[in-house]
Amino acid sequence: MSLAIVQPMFDKILIANRGEIACRVIGTCRRLGIRTVAVFSDADRHARHVRMADEAVHIGAAPASESYLLSDRILDAARQTGAQAVHPGYGFLSENAGFAEACAAAGIVFIGPPVSAIHAMGSKSAAKALMDKAGVPLTPGYHGKEQAPDFLRKQADQIGYPVLIKAVSGGGGKGMRLVEKSEEFEAALASCQREATASFGDPVVLVEKYVTQPRHIEIQVFGDSHGNVVHLFERDCSVQRRHQKVLEEAPAPGMTAERRAAMGKAATDAAKAVGYVGAGTVEFIAHQDGTFYFMEMNTRLQVEHPVTEMITGVDLVEWQLRIAAGQPLPLAQDQLSINGHALEARIYAEDADKGFLPSIGPLTFLATPEPSAHVRIDSGVEQGDQISPYYDPMIAKLIVWDEDRPRALQRMQQALCEFRIVGVTANTAFLKRLIATDSFSNARLDTGLIERESAALFPKHVAPAASEWAMAALALVLIEQAAPAVVVDGDPHSPWASRNGFRLNGALTRSLHLLSGDTDRKLRIRNANDGYRIHVGDSVLHARGTLEGERLRAEIDGHAIRADVVLSSERLHLFTDEGQHRFDIDDPLAHAGEAACHHGGLLAPMPGKIIALLAPVGESVEQGAPLLVLEAMKMEHTVAAPNSGIVNAFLVAVGDQVADGAALVDFEVATAVVEISQ
Repeated sequence: MSLAIVQPMFDKILIANRGEIACRVIGTCRRLGIRTVAVFSDADRHARHVRMADEAVHIGAAPASESYLLSDRILDAARQTGAQAVHPGYGFLSENAGFAEACAAAGIVFIGPPVSAIHAMGSKSAAKALMDKAGVPLTPGYHGKEQAPDFLRKQADQIGYPVLIKAVSGGGGKGMRLVEKSEEFEAALASCQREATASFGDPVVLVEKYVTQPRHIEIQVFGDSHGNVVHLFERDCSVQRRHQKVLEEAPAPGMTAERRAAMGKAATDAAKAVGYVGAGTVEFIAHQDGTFYFMEMNTRLQVEHPVTEMITGVDLVEWQLRIAAGQPLPLAQDQLSINGHALEARIYAEDADKGFLPSIGPLTFLATPEPSAHVRIDSGVEQGDQISPYYDPMIAKLIVWDEDRPRALQRMQQALCEFRIVGVTANTAFLKRLIATDSFSNARLDTGLIERESAALFPKHVAPAASEWAMAALALVLIEQAAPAVVVDGDPHSPWASRNGFRLNGALTRSLHLLSGDTDRKLRIRNANDGYRIHVGDSVLHARGTLEGERLRAEIDGHAIRADVVLSSERLHLFTDEGQHRFDIDDPLAHAGEAACHHGGLLAPMPGKIIALLAPVGESVEQGAPLLVLEAMKMEHTVAAPNSGIVNAFLVAVGDQVADGAALVDFEVATAVVEISQ
């Protein structure tokens, strides 16, 4: 029996990416004994992926267009450090055929598919033509080259509404617009093309019939250079907002063996049609009745690849490295099987209650669930790092596994409760509500789930309970007592140095004014022999407890409660299993001397670039009317009129870069006129 010659692995690779995917690749390389080279921009000089890698090379300024998208600088870094191969991660240059060609010309292995496959699948319209020829089912639509707005609108009218406009070079939910009726088409087309140009440098779009209540199901495929292709089953990525995935799971709920086999065959047929090598994902749009259509093929590793790893026991990055080194696929199709159920939630620095606006700033406090066989955390940041305006605001990916879906859901809820994030607004509370919705918990999945469950997902702010106000007051008292004692006359044991509230002829009573959302409370705390009496409105609660680091162990009226508390910039963050509350500490002395004047106008919700001015100057607009478009993190955000009124002037111009909180519009709110009958 002859033995197959196994190609050796690489000694050193460069990772042409940043954040959690760079850290993820470094982790596998460490296990395999492969040295790694990181690249970094000005904004990432102290980033976690730079700290983790064996070497790191500076490649430019903070904007991706001046660093992570410069293939020449990345290849120079690879040559300088002696890297034999480049792993592109996802995003940036991962599906850039020109970059893959440049790697080959430089004698450096591109850890990805052949250039021909990237070309074939890089254009959605060309890919659909190829898939049609291969017998893969397609969604009805127009996939041609003609891009005149009138022509595309006529195509949409013939297809029938609703339709979806999609950038042919798109991905990640960018460059997509849903159009419900003909008169909305041209405005949606213009917006889609602007975003496609900004994100991919290509304004060309296709138009497809929009499937109502669709499921988004994708198949993980792998091919090697020896002609072998397998699939590693499916992932359900139906839960989305703005066409971006929020929750993913594997396997897809309700998937029958017959449909899994049919979708797996369609995916491997698609891969074989382009001579695919490496990791890829074939994405399908599926009807509730089980019929499915090819959407696109992503010629890279996906953000949600960990759920596939959790149910198959396969390290997909290791497979990428082995296949790029010329080795055959480690397993055949009949050797792959599904074990249990996995879920992934994307933890983002964003405010779900404000239209998912990105939140930018330092992670002043970050604690995550403890990793285990059931819980995995993939992250590119640590406490003290910055969430910058230049890149995707992901904090971490939370992946959980258990024997079945109900148990995995319980794992996910518990793990989300254990996140503690201070410094930026995170979406963990939104994700907990999402997991608990009737639709998601009962696997009634489609891409409209978030809109359908909006009442449960975006509730009105609930003021803290009396016990939570009391816990906040107790925590502030304990934090004060834990502060270092003041030495008086050289005697550290002087009673005058004590912060325990001791009084010779009575108990100390102090007052606090705390605000949480739209609610404020004036609290009175009175020291007692067995703790504190805390007056919250008309209620008087008995409280006592201990504070060790951030962990508060409290007893409120005989009820033992555990919580984590973080004091940051005159704001106390209280975390319990029930949720998070933020209490602002109102200090009257801090407001002394503040100017009474208030600068009017609408302010930028985040740093960004002005893309379009939409409202007529000097004319009346209704509440909710779009005023201007701000681009941040390659996404467009429309600033709308907060009330009916008049735009007196725009304080910015198209192309301007604006800071968070910058004045944008001189807006005059309409004055209500009240008629009094005689």
